[in-house]
Amino acid sequence: MATTKKQTQLRLEPEVLAAGKDAAAARGVDFNKYVASLIIEDTTGVRAAGMAAAQRLIDEHGAFLDDLEQQLDQPHPASRPGAAA
Repeated sequence: MATTKKQTQLRLEPEVLAAGKDAAAARGVDFNKYVASLIIEDTTGVRAAGMAAAQRLIDEHGAFLDDLEQQLDQPHPASRPGAAA
């Protein structure tokens, strides 16, 4: 059973439109599909489930992730001027 699509119009700031088109391209979908997927995710609870999973990850492993981030922010010994290769 095919559904009939409806056309609508959006008014977006140029930078918001450009960011949306870039995000769609990065995901390999056209802008219309990207906007539709955002609406579906937001209205079906998919986004909320993803955010809840991300929060659980932070709650359970936040200290490890903070430590890892600090380690990654430190310059690598081989990248310091005058360091032996």
